[in-house]
Amino acid sequence: MQKAKVGKSTRIFLLFISVILWCGILLTGLTTIHWIIYLPAVMFIFAAVTGICPGMALSRLIAKE
Repeated sequence: MQKAKVGKSTRIFLLFISVILWCGILLTGLTTIHWIIYLPAVMFIFAAVTGICPGMALSRLIAKE
């Protein structure tokens, strides 16, 4: 799992994107938004808080880096 760790600047970037997504979700309405938009919003917060990025881990697994 060490390969999926991200640095501090990346964590801040992911948190910023998550805040923008959540603002868009809240401004549009929680019941109006399709459920799939919640996935990246939650994944970005998880990555920003823990430093483990599920998207990056999956990308590295697929690309065999």
